[in-house]
Amino acid sequence: MTTEIPPFGRTGGSPPSAEAFSLCFTSTPRGARLARRLASHRLDAWGFPYASEVNETVTLVVAELAANAVTHGRVPGRDFRLALTLSAARDLVRVEVTDTRDDRPPADAPRPPRDPAAETGRGLWLVSRLASRVCVVPRADGGPGKTVRAELRL
Repeated sequence: MTTEIPPFGRTGGSPPSAEAFSLCFTSTPRGARLARRLASHRLDAWGFPYASEVNETVTLVVAELAANAVTHGRVPGRDFRLALTLSAARDLVRVEVTDTRDDRPPADAPRPPRDPAAETGRGLWLVSRLASRVCVVPRADGGPGKTVRAELRL
């Protein structure tokens, strides 16, 4: 964990009454695990208890996107960013994971895993099934890399 921007508050791009959380993490398995745990904690603070379906689903999406960021989007010495936004109406959660590698964009349409017993290869497919919308966009600050955004209707 490196930087918190701003501390558990609102970010400039969110509507004034939306809740937002944004933090950078080291591009390591430990950083991905911490991102998942803090996302679950933030959802609990927003009124979605740990054992609730919303908390478990959003936490799973964060876990998959963070794991992809540290596995496929990692650039040594650079962090990835997790941003969560809860809409003012509390009916939509946006998960954004930004990495610094732009030469390996994810597939446009994730396919189901070829081998159902395989331990890898189903992360983005699973995210596409859980989220109402998934897209990949360039980094907002213009730096190298990409942002994978998943929106979940509650």
